[in-house]
Amino acid sequence: MVGPRARGEGDEAPSRANGATRDAGSARKGDASRGDGQARTDTPRTGDSAARAEDGPVWDDGLIARRVNESAPVRYQTPLVETRASAPAAPAPLAYDGPLRSRLDALRELVGLSRTRLDSRTLAEAGRVLDEAAARRKLSGEHTVVAIAGATGSGKSQLFNALAGVAISETGVRRPTTSAPIACSWSDGAATLIDRLGIPGRLRRRPLQSAEAEAQLRGLVLVDLPDHDSAAVQHREQVDRVLALVDAVIWVVDPEKYADAVLHERYLRPLAGHAEVTFVVLNQVDRLPGEAADQVLDDLRRLLDEDGIALGEYGEPGATVLALSALTGDGIGELRECLGQFVGERGAAARRISADLDAAAARLRPVYATGRRIGLSEEARDEFADRLADAVGAVAAGEAAERAWRRNANRACGTPWLRLWRWYQDRREPPTGRLPVRAPADEEATARQRVEQAVRTVADRAAYGLPLPWAQAVREAAVRGAQGLPEALDDMAARAVTPVGRPPRPGWWPVAVLAQAMMTIVQVVGGLWLVAQIVGIASPNLGVPVLLMVCGIVGGPAVEWSSRMAARGPARRYGLEAERRLREAAAGCGRARVLDPVAAELLRYREVREQYGRVMGVAPAGAPVG
Repeated sequence: MVGPRARGEGDEAPSRANGATRDAGSARKGDASRGDGQARTDTPRTGDSAARAEDGPVWDDGLIARRVNESAPVRYQTPLVETRASAPAAPAPLAYDGPLRSRLDALRELVGLSRTRLDSRTLAEAGRVLDEAAARRKLSGEHTVVAIAGATGSGKSQLFNALAGVAISETGVRRPTTSAPIACSWSDGAATLIDRLGIPGRLRRRPLQSAEAEAQLRGLVLVDLPDHDSAAVQHREQVDRVLALVDAVIWVVDPEKYADAVLHERYLRPLAGHAEVTFVVLNQVDRLPGEAADQVLDDLRRLLDEDGIALGEYGEPGATVLALSALTGDGIGELRECLGQFVGERGAAARRISADLDAAAARLRPVYATGRRIGLSEEARDEFADRLADAVGAVAAGEAAERAWRRNANRACGTPWLRLWRWYQDRREPPTGRLPVRAPADEEATARQRVEQAVRTVADRAAYGLPLPWAQAVREAAVRGAQGLPEALDDMAARAVTPVGRPPRPGWWPVAVLAQAMMTIVQVVGGLWLVAQIVGIASPNLGVPVLLMVCGIVGGPAVEWSSRMAARGPARRYGLEAERRLREAAAGCGRARVLDPVAAELLRYREVREQYGRVMGVAPAGAPVG
């Protein structure tokens, strides 16, 4: 690019200065079209050849660069743009360790299992983390992107220049000074990372070239952000966008605004889980007299602790808190050393993704984790089956079957005269107990209400303790299954209750029938003998025929009564069997239509709960969570 003029060009005519300005604008347009870091060599004009040959390629990044060069301190040297003399080998992509890959895979599967139960807004953050993790994994693993963020007047741009050793970012009393993110890379191969941040080529720089700085901070990509409390909305939007993409953040605070509520409530507190990739720098300590700097630093640590940010003290992982002065250079060396060690570990990107994963999982906890035992107990299932059996009249059907069995026994073992009378009664009105009697309309409505109440009760018990989305899914499954359940129960009851043929007869029935026939024959013989004596056919002998008639008259009812007593047990068992069949049929119908869909939803919830445990990295497969 065409840059500021060399020392020997200061006395040239204004026309040449205007020409240089036009050339610089052309260079910026051409450089932006070619992309980040591409070198450009312009043909020097007459009178500039000696100066350009002596100073080598120079640069110009527009108005900001010219202002910086005019007012830069003596210790800052002329910054250089990132150049590509030859195409370097592409850096190795980022590699996640096994546990982090497992957690990301579990989160991806968790999102897939939950899409039909949770709305897109609930899963948006998890999806963003997965997208960012996939995008960052494809980029360089040898570079660490660190953003410098701070409030207006905190001196973050001054700190940025001090770390780079070159006047890159504009500083001054005008606010806001930094209007767009500026990137500075200490090594080649970071172009794709900076592209991901959306920083154009004209705002990409290289630090002062020195072997010590190159070795100490190799792999660092430093980004100077606009003020997070800027009055310009677009500045705050750029800060939020870039902060979501960088690997680590250096928060620069000053003695006046280190306790600012906006900083702590909007940024530090929500990012408390990112402590391992966070630096908090108290700048401008040269303005504090005596031991005031230590007091302010202690108070800053207290505020960070209240925000939930772990402090990296005594060798424990956490945020790094330092005090320095970008103006005097006091503490800059310590920050360089910390940054050099931090970048050299090559683990910031993975720690940032892991922290984002933790934050996304924490937001999802209310829709996955619960502190109660979930599922349907056997007691709840049995109660549901009892309610359905009561709705279809299983007990009444069993009692009717028992009465029918006893009636058949009485008919088979009763006296002929009683059987004849009962046959006459059956001809006059239809029998009960063998054929189902249609329930009145009010009884049908009552049975329907009982079914609906049973479904609501079992749905509430199944949904108890579940997170709201899954509880709603369980209730919806139960309601869908309840549609048409009363009609299905009626059809099932008709098939289960209606007997096929006569009830089975026990082995003693033929004996009872034979005994009843003998009693009848004895009674008939005695009666005929007595009649014969009366008409004079037989010799008079009242004792024997009367005795035979009495035996037949008494013996018939006695046999009937004995058969009735003996039929109680089999009739009871027959009724209970009929009730059991109806109960099982009702329970099977309710299970297929209601309990199975509810159990499927509960099983899906258990699956996603286990996946959530894998995302959190605290529960093995099958272990309960919450």
